[in-house]
Amino acid sequence: MKRIGIICKKGKEEAIEIVRDFLSYLRKKEVEVFIDSEIAHFLQEEGVDKKDISSEVDLIMVFGGDGTILSVARLIGGRNVPILGVNLGGLGFITEINKNEIYEAIDQVLEDKYCIEERIMLQAKVFRNDDIAASFVVLNDVVINKGTLARIIDLETYVNKTYLTRFKSDGLIISTPTGSTAYSLSAGGPILYPTLNCLIITPICPHTLTHRSIVLPDDFTVEVLLNSDKEDVVLTLDGQVGFTLHKDDKIEVRKSEFKTKILIPPNRDYFQVLRKKLKWGER
Repeated sequence: MKRIGIICKKGKEEAIEIVRDFLSYLRKKEVEVFIDSEIAHFLQEEGVDKKDISSEVDLIMVFGGDGTILSVARLIGGRNVPILGVNLGGLGFITEINKNEIYEAIDQVLEDKYCIEERIMLQAKVFRNDDIAASFVVLNDVVINKGTLARIIDLETYVNKTYLTRFKSDGLIISTPTGSTAYSLSAGGPILYPTLNCLIITPICPHTLTHRSIVLPDDFTVEVLLNSDKEDVVLTLDGQVGFTLHKDDKIEVRKSEFKTKILIPPNRDYFQVLRKKLKWGER
């Protein structure tokens, strides 16, 4: 991999300084670098529009946190370019390396000592009066949320056209295995190994306490009909993009044709990540 793209979290001064030093190292290794134009001017470098980087490179390095990787995963869609995340944030499950591991990691990449994990993505469509009002592709989750002052919302839910249940709750999360350690986990959902091929449906604060998460094969389609009237309800994608929903909107969620490729260092241990991030075994 001799053509590397670099994308940084906006407003992260630490990332700018780290990238400045890292660029010199890459160029000594005769690597061609394509820098996100949003940070290139801070580095006094020539930049490339973020949406075009994936068509120029063999690998994209993302400096920031999981949120930055989620936005990049949605941006590059089906370009088939792997992502290597450098964690400059707090709790990060997708960002594979820390800032003190960057040089060791890139040396392994340049020596082809790495593996790539493919993660499924979800496609969410909103149907309004039988027309597609919106369409999104996400890596983590699709969430139907009630507003701050809204009452419990009514979500009539089907799986492969078969009635599942009516969730009366604060909302509903439909998650990938990658997203299982995000909002779904906070709402009581299970942790799934990130390369599994399945979906998770997790209600948020259900009125009926027997409603719990359910794990489905990834070739299933989930449809949710919003029955609530005069409520403030929003569809949230990866926790970053929002779309206002109306009564009788139908939200259809299925596996996307696209996948996200995550570059994994050879010494990476997912269970160690869980122990460290979730502080398992600590007293």
